[in-house]
Amino acid sequence: MAGIPIYETPILPEWIDYNGHLRDAYYVLILSQATDALMDRIGLDAGYRQRTRCTLYTVELHIHYLHEVKRTDTAFVNVRILGADHKRIHAAFELTRGGPAPLAAAAAEVMLLHVRQQEHSVMTAAFPPEVNAAIAQLQAAAGALPTATPGSRRMELRGNRRTP
Repeated sequence: MAGIPIYETPILPEWIDYNGHLRDAYYVLILSQATDALMDRIGLDAGYRQRTRCTLYTVELHIHYLHEVKRTDTAFVNVRILGADHKRIHAAFELTRGGPAPLAAAAAEVMLLHVRQQEHSVMTAAFPPEVNAAIAQLQAAAGALPTATPGSRRMELRGNRRTP
């Protein structure tokens, strides 16, 4: 598994679709919960959010579904920080299914934006120095690890397209 372990969860029965595997929306739920774990890891926890009214918003998400996840699996999520600046984090998540043959089940890239929520508006906000340091530390820790899953790419139809 590439990246830093950040989150794990059993697969709940209600997450399984009529094909007998994890419904696509629940991959995103698991990745969203992994983002919450990332926030806790870098100091943007519930106390920080309550004290500062700052949080992360997801502004873009690309996901690759690689292999089925079954009811008997456990989902493990690893994270890599691909880039960051004073108010954004570009993160990659790898969701691996546990079980008899661990296998990458999904890969996702997400762009997260640090914002301050005000009564009637939301404004972007710079990370505090201690959060910047935690992001840099996490980025360095995963930097030497190999990438095991594909990165995002532009989605398009190629070749012969039908015209209406």
